This record gives sequence, C-alpha cells and structure tokens, in this order.
Amino acid sequence: MDIAIDLGSGRTRVFIENKGKVLDEASVVTYDTDTGEIYAVGDEAYDMIGKTPVGIKAVHPLDSGVIAESELGEDMVSILLREVCSVKIVMPRIVTAIPCEVTEVEKRAVVNAVSAFGARRVFLIESPKAAALGCGVDITSPHGILIADIGSGSADIAVITLGGIAVSKSVKHAGSTMDMEIVKYIRKKYNLIIGTNMAEKCKKAVGCVKAPAEDETFRLKGRDAVSGLPKFIDVTSSEIKEAIEDTALEIVNGIKSVLEKTPPELTSDIYTDGIILTGGLAKLKGLPRLVSESTKLRVRVHKEAADCVIMGCGKAIKYIGEAEKSQDSEISPLLTAY
Repeated sequence: MDIAIDLGSGRTRVFIENKGKVLDEASVVTYDTDTGEIYAVGDEAYDMIGKTPVGIKAVHPLDSGVIAESELGEDMVSILLREVCSVKIVMPRIVTAIPCEVTEVEKRAVVNAVSAFGARRVFLIESPKAAALGCGVDITSPHGILIADIGSGSADIAVITLGGIAVSKSVKHAGSTMDMEIVKYIRKKYNLIIGTNMAEKCKKAVGCVKAPAEDETFRLKGRDAVSGLPKFIDVTSSEIKEAIEDTALEIVNGIKSVLEKTPPELTSDIYTDGIILTGGLAKLKGLPRLVSESTKLRVRVHKEAADCVIMGCGKAIKYIGEAEKSQDSEISPLLTAY
C-alpha cells in the first residue's frame, strides 16, 4: 500500500492508495517547551494557538512550504499517519509534494519528516505538477500549462510541459502573510490586538482584492492596546482589501514574471488555455479577476482548489514503478527517490 502526503504550511493532507483522501488537518503542533512532550497535533493543536499556558507552545513546523522545525515536523507526520492507518503499514512507499524552488537541505528535511513513519522510499513531486495532475490535466504532453498553486505558506507558479517544469517561481508570501498584514493593519488603525486565527477567519469571511459591489462586515474580537480591556470592532471588506492587496499583487507579479520567461511556443499554448489557479487562496474573492486583468488571460479556478495537490500526489503513485525501474524513456513527474 502506497501513501501520498501534502505537507502544507497551513494544512497537512494524506491520501492512501485505493482509499482516497483520508486526512485533512492543520499543520500545527502543541508541545511542552521543557520536556518536549507533544500535547496535540492537527486541528486540536490549531485551536490552542494563542491560548496556551506558560511552558506550552503551539507552532507551525512548516514555513513557506518547507520544514522549519525538523523534529516537530517528524513527530507531527508520524502522529497524523498513525491516526489514519488502522493497521501498521509495513514500510510504505510515499509520494510527497515540495515547493518549486527548494534547496537540497530543504528537500532532505521533508524526506526525513515523512520517513520518520518508516517509509521504504520517498518520492518527491513539485506542487504545481501535483496540482495539475489533481486538476485532471495531462502534464506529459508537449503542451504548455501555466498553473499557480497558492496556499498558506507560498505561491508556486510553473509552466509545465512533457512532465517537467520549463519555468517556475516560488513566491514566499501568500495566505499566512495576509493574516499577519491584517493583524498589523487592525493594530495600527484601531489599536486592537488580534491573533492570527481571528485574522484568518476574517480573511475567509470578507477578504477580497478587488473593490466589492457591496461591503460585507466581520466582527473582530481582541484586546484594546491602550486600556488592555476586551474590545470588538466591525470591519468591512474594503478595509481588509487595503490590508492584503499588496501581498496579492506580489503573487500576480510572480505570475507575470513566469510569463515573461516562458518560451514563445509555450506562451501560445497558455494564451489558448489560460491560467489555472489552485490552492486554498485561489478562491479569495477577486483574486482570479485581478490575475486575469493583469495578464489579459483567461483564469480558471478548480472547484476543489484546496485538494488539487493531494489528489495529484495520489495520482502520481502510479508512476512509482517507473521511477523505481529508472526507465529514462518514460516521462514521469516524480523527482529523484530517497
């Protein structure tokens, strides 16, 4: 039995062969800072962010799609996999997604994290390729596809052809950066201190990057920076747009940068097909329209945008046999095995 894992900065998803997606939990670990004992992982740990007592800390082991806390990352993956594997899988083969622009050290950190469960071999695939597979696109044909996988930690943009990447760029500012910008904006404008979880809820509820036809409101609750007392305010979608639009423009500029470096023959394919957006942030209100207006191209958002990478990793399992045999004549989206 083979396993696919999408280790995201915001969410960790697991796909098991013949079962489909079996897990979708927050990439958060809560642990004791003195003993290192793990208290909780996943959604349970996410609910503890900003609410832990002294000596207990809730952290994201991944940052910008790569492992920032190696030991915690290994513990998190092992605990989450044990939850979904009812019987011990003996030395499974694992496919896992990585961002486009990562160093060998960052690759090794990801491999070590997923190997902690007892993997026989680990196969890597770049997030945009996995996302394209998850969208049902044939990435092995000599046809250019521009896909932008926009998640919590990073936006991975790539032009894919013949099972490989022709041009790529990884923008390290995405969903979590927007959350921090909302926190700073609210502190500066209203003297209200809020947490990143509250900012994320606000972004999902009323966040937008194009002027809305009608303003929506969201109630933010936090602590007054002056009096120190509990306080709430109602913010509008126009205000949240002001806070997050710079980050959105950085992602758009990343897409334009990839287009500028794309060979002409592949550009003509992209002109015909347009751009595909995947990832949790792809459905942010106004983002597809902003990308379309900036590039003058048609933009499509997959209906299950957040799950495209994990479903693509699941589909990539079928290429494991070819990768293990090292059949150079076969086009395979998988990178070197570890």
